Amino acid sequence: MKLKLLFFTLLLTGISFSQNKGTVTGMLTDKDANNQSLPFANVVIKGTTKGTNTDIDGKYSIAAAPGNYIIQFSFVGYESVEVPVTIVANEIVTINQALGSGSYKLEDVVIKATAPNREKETALLLDQKNAVEIKQTIGAQELSRKGISDVATAVTKTTGITKQEGSGNIFVRGLGDRYNSTTMNGLPIPSNDPEKKNINLEIFSTDILEYVSIDKVYNSKLYGDFAGGNVDIVSKDYKGKGFVKVDIGSKVNTNSINDNNFSLQKGASSSGFSNALIPANPLTQYNFGTLQLDNKAPFGSSVGISGGKSFNVGSESKLNVFANVSFGNDYTSRSNGSAKGNVNGSGVVNKNFEDYTLISYNTNFTSMANIGYKINNNNKINFNSVFINTSSLSKEEYTGYIVDIANNGNGLIRRNKYEKNSLFINQLLGENKIGERSKLNWGASYNIIKGDMPDRTQNIFRKEPNGFVLSSISAPDNHRYFQKLTENEAAVNLSFDYKFNKTEDDNYKGKFTFGYNGRFKTRNFEASQFNFKANQNFSSTIVDPNNLDLFYNQANFSNGYFDITTFRGGFQVPNALDPQTYNGNQYINGGFLNTEYKFKKLTTVVGLRGEYIFQKVDWNTQLDPDGGFNELEKIAFLPSVTMKYELNEKQNLRFGFSKTYTLPQFKERALFVYEDVTEVKVGNPNLYASDDYNFDLKWEMFPKSEELISVTAFGKYILNPMNEVTIASSTNDISFINTGDFGYVAGGEVEYRKLLFNFDENNTKKLSAGINASYLYSNQELNTEKVIKETDYNVVFTNTKSKFTGASDLLLNADISLLNEWNDKQGSLNTTLAYTYFSDRVYAIGTNDKGDLVDKSFGSLDFIAKSKLNKRLGIDFIVKNLLDPTIDRVQENRSGDVNVLSYKKGLLFSVNLNYQF
Repeated sequence: MKLKLLFFTLLLTGISFSQNKGTVTGMLTDKDANNQSLPFANVVIKGTTKGTNTDIDGKYSIAAAPGNYIIQFSFVGYESVEVPVTIVANEIVTINQALGSGSYKLEDVVIKATAPNREKETALLLDQKNAVEIKQTIGAQELSRKGISDVATAVTKTTGITKQEGSGNIFVRGLGDRYNSTTMNGLPIPSNDPEKKNINLEIFSTDILEYVSIDKVYNSKLYGDFAGGNVDIVSKDYKGKGFVKVDIGSKVNTNSINDNNFSLQKGASSSGFSNALIPANPLTQYNFGTLQLDNKAPFGSSVGISGGKSFNVGSESKLNVFANVSFGNDYTSRSNGSAKGNVNGSGVVNKNFEDYTLISYNTNFTSMANIGYKINNNNKINFNSVFINTSSLSKEEYTGYIVDIANNGNGLIRRNKYEKNSLFINQLLGENKIGERSKLNWGASYNIIKGDMPDRTQNIFRKEPNGFVLSSISAPDNHRYFQKLTENEAAVNLSFDYKFNKTEDDNYKGKFTFGYNGRFKTRNFEASQFNFKANQNFSSTIVDPNNLDLFYNQANFSNGYFDITTFRGGFQVPNALDPQTYNGNQYINGGFLNTEYKFKKLTTVVGLRGEYIFQKVDWNTQLDPDGGFNELEKIAFLPSVTMKYELNEKQNLRFGFSKTYTLPQFKERALFVYEDVTEVKVGNPNLYASDDYNFDLKWEMFPKSEELISVTAFGKYILNPMNEVTIASSTNDISFINTGDFGYVAGGEVEYRKLLFNFDENNTKKLSAGINASYLYSNQELNTEKVIKETDYNVVFTNTKSKFTGASDLLLNADISLLNEWNDKQGSLNTTLAYTYFSDRVYAIGTNDKGDLVDKSFGSLDFIAKSKLNKRLGIDFIVKNLLDPTIDRVQENRSGDVNVLSYKKGLLFSVNLNYQF
């Protein structure tokens, strides 16, 4: 009875206490932005710890006991306002307040936040809500929460985007590399891979960015070479008080530590900056580097330091500085692997490797400096410089059957490869307001990319009863390969805004934007391959695969054990040392005019862009030793329409339509052959541009500041689409072909972000989740007669229709996060589970009775725990690829699918410490 009475008393007291409270509610608006809602502003009851932030619509609500208080409203860069209020029990007091810069001066502001609002998930949702363009963004805050360290992985967390396994190549709505583009701060950046249009996004650390923006709907400010999407990396523009942050970390891959013999070729430095050169007199003397292997302890590490500070310069000017330097390395390994090559339409396999492994050591050095100078309220300028050096030292081994070389399944192919890429980006950006109506935005960049593959080695062995012998069937079986790529690109962006039709409340209904974009790119590529063929009397010499220096050395070369030749011949041929080359020049000049007008709830942007495109490729290769060239010229007129209809303050309906084009790339049109172990790719000089028509319809709803619901329907119609196709040849080469007259993609996307539980009124303990999914249907005509007529290649398609290469029917991303903050938010623990899935997608289209090459579906699961122990010290623990699925590529055949590639990646564990001074 006493317990019941006590319970009743406590319940009654709680009810009475809650009923005795009153509430202050209202909305904050921005005086300097036509009284638009002001989200994320601070609302505090002065002299207490009670406070909140306005939501995405600028609204707030605070409950307090009855009494007289002062409410403080504040926002960085705005004058703070204090309003007295009397709170009465069980009553609601409404206070709406407008904040403005007023007489605010820089020296009067104490900036407490060290990160700009654009890094926040809530701020980016607001930007997405208010923007006329249809776009998606993912910011530094969300990337940190999900444990994402590179841009390639970052963009795959947005709707409709996946990454090709084993590379930084992304697919947007099922469309691959050639249909996409990459920019930094709106200016184009070159590729570091001779086979790709876009740079490998894995080399960009998330430490240097503020957010990543993905445009999947075209607008005329973008270059017209667009069908999938444009990824824009927005570099960190720091504003705040001074800080220095130090990060150290360690990571390990389970496959790597389980490998009892993790050994890689000697010679390359662990820093990733070494660069082997072709030795002197390579055809008459043996001066090549060692082929010996070196055992490694496969434990990765990372270290980084970053800092920034804002400086007041006079009464109006401000200087913002941010810099970052970091170095990281890691070890990866593919286990339980198998591979097959040269599979014909009947399923007969000419290369069948029951054991396949790939191990690698990878480095990334990144440095960045960003200097922003705000001259006054109307003029600002930014200089952004980024240097990135990456390297990969890898060893591939294939053991099994090789037709005519190892018919008893006793073959071994080993390929050692060292790749080094350096990218230097320099950008100057400016914004100038000219009066009340006009604004000029401009930018210029000069970028240099150097992509080297110094001294790739390959050796093919056959195991005999008494040991291994080197294959001497073909001269290129054993070789050393040197490749260099240098690309220089200058780019210019200019745009001028002019507002018109001013209303009584000082808003403008319309805006003209006209401008110019230009990019000027040159590429120089050269490759030299030295073939080592054992002479007849020594072709059965027993060798040690782990110490080939005992066979390949100057003494044996002088004694005639083997010859060294290039594709042009031996030392007797005068030009034998001339490398294979191709050079490319591309110029794009574009002008555009956009007209934006707001009709009450409907905002419409009508754009027209015109471009002149010139591309020239010349070559001198083993396929054409006399050399040749090809030119492509195109004039494009590209209309676009974007509409946004505000259904209410929380919901938008959007529409987009545009015409664009897709250019072939230098490597795709150069008559150059690149040989991998299980496939060969060759260029097609007759490849030409596609024309694209794009359609989007999107509904979106923003229930709360952290929540989003959206549904999108999209379609693309492509004339003369390009695909990777297996052509008729002795080695089943893959080339790039305009495969038919048309193709199309149609699909839908959904996204849902939800705050599931908020465990306290201070917003310090909450559970949130997000999911996005896309479904697409792709279909294209495959026309054998068209290909034979337009190219020099013999292609007979197995089917008359096909999906687009890279297109998955279903893409899925999901995550759930639990946040717990304490000690006035100076300590926190944020744990996240993140899941990604894609269904089957076509890697290459089948021909000559062979089916398509298809990458099979799989899902991956990551766990991330990020803790802030106190104001300065943080620790992160991340486990990636928890499910460790088997990754498969199959060739579809009538007699049954043939698995041509299979492996597991293993789990990746990493621990990181950071300390901020």
